[in-house]
Amino acid sequence: MTKLTSIFLVGPEGAGKSTVGLEMADILKMDFYDSDAIIEERTGVSISWIYDVEGEEGFRKREQKVIEELVEIPNIILATGGGAILTPENRTLLAAKGLVIYLKATVEQQLTRTRRKDHRPGLQVDNIEARLQEMRQERARLYEEIADLVFTTDGHSIKNIAKEICNNLSSQGFKI
Repeated sequence: MTKLTSIFLVGPEGAGKSTVGLEMADILKMDFYDSDAIIEERTGVSISWIYDVEGEEGFRKREQKVIEELVEIPNIILATGGGAILTPENRTLLAAKGLVIYLKATVEQQLTRTRRKDHRPGLQVDNIEARLQEMRQERARLYEEIADLVFTTDGHSIKNIAKEICNNLSSQGFKI
């Protein structure tokens, strides 16, 4: 049996990283962190506000700093922002410091889950579906490149996804 280390959830907006991560943390009795929530907590402003004032580059610098800190905390579950993998240093750190799980979702599922787009600066566009397709083309290979496991979240409840992932980890010899 291999001792389970930290688990890092990557994937597009609306794949369920935060909600699945919280459920997994409950099942596995691990601490849960959400990199976007920590950035908002530390700055006292929304991710959208950071994008408006500092642009994506400013946000990505903040995100990288937070991820650098969080991957050093042992035995956690971390939900990353959808674009965290765009920064090469983040990909390297996540792959080296824990088990990376890519949560996949179809664009249709993402559209359903991201209806409230006011807190998603990357989706502040007229044609959200086209933007999600564009982001998928840009990022899917990067998610897959660092993923140890891949799970599709479409059509499954949060509880079932979390249980399926935990069962899969157990069947692979991880001590749960």
